[in-house]
Amino acid sequence: MKNLVVLGGGYGGMRILQRILPHLPEDRTVTLIDRSPYHCLKTEYYALAAGTVSDQEVRVSFPEHERLTIAYGEITEISLEERKVYLNDKEPVSYDDLVIGLGCEDKYHNVPGADVYTLSIQTIEKSRTTYQVLNNLAPGARVGIVGAGLSGVELASELNESRPDLNVVLFDRGEHILSAFSERLSKYVQSWFTKHNVEIVNKANITRVEENLLYNHDEPLPFDAIVWTAGIQPNKLVRDLDVEKDRQGRVILTPQHFLPGRDDVFVVGDCASLPHAPSAQLAEEQAEQIADILKRKWAGKPIPETLPSIKMKGTMGSLGSKHGFGLVNDTPVTGRVARLIKSGILWMYKYHNG
Repeated sequence: MKNLVVLGGGYGGMRILQRILPHLPEDRTVTLIDRSPYHCLKTEYYALAAGTVSDQEVRVSFPEHERLTIAYGEITEISLEERKVYLNDKEPVSYDDLVIGLGCEDKYHNVPGADVYTLSIQTIEKSRTTYQVLNNLAPGARVGIVGAGLSGVELASELNESRPDLNVVLFDRGEHILSAFSERLSKYVQSWFTKHNVEIVNKANITRVEENLLYNHDEPLPFDAIVWTAGIQPNKLVRDLDVEKDRQGRVILTPQHFLPGRDDVFVVGDCASLPHAPSAQLAEEQAEQIADILKRKWAGKPIPETLPSIKMKGTMGSLGSKHGFGLVNDTPVTGRVARLIKSGILWMYKYHNG
């Protein structure tokens, strides 16, 4: 039996399993390695941290198949030379084909103390901790959120709905929040925050973090809790791999999504160098192509020299449970309609994966 090993049951890993398992050849097995016993909806961690959804609402069961083995544990090393994946306190797992979908981690930009004194929503475990801290705060407590991209904006708005008694301050390095979106959407979201008494600090420069102190332009500001949403980087296991990477540390791949010179190792999702910003949607679209390549390879069919460009359908963000913003096929959408679209996308995802 030849073994396909999938590292990480995130959006990319799940999509590959869904496409591969129904068509798995008789001489193939699949091993999924993950820390958690379920697929986690990372795009909803902001709501888990804010306390507006339960833990169970951000979990989906892994698929079942007679030739699928799920190994739970912490990966300590990926050996491309030995074609093995090493786990903490467990036997190494050998692979014939490997898919690396280990996601990302917070990037602290060398800000002293940021990795020690801030909370995170990058993993379900860290989101649970953040929830406990934020929802145990006394009325009137101050919460600083560093980073006003999609994650920071959604967390700030959801926390405002969950705990309107808290004083939330959102720090952003740019002239306006949501720099990846249009100015129109940015102004809409900024206006929503103004109406809901969430303070926005533009042109921020966080130089240091200490316990309950956030230094903006070296000026100390007191907070009862600080959450970091100011950037991501590939998983450390991927950063440690001796392969070619781009300036963001993401792995450079062939057009078929495998390592140059190693057609048995694919990288999917946040760790892959792709022409779009990392997202769940991008990971799923890339996974569709990887699954097709694997099926062709196993069937002895030629692998195409080029693949169709991945086209993104849009990006949606929430502002609490009733309002939202985003782009649908490059068309700006705001208000209740945007929130309904995002809720519908989440419902469909759970329906097809639950």
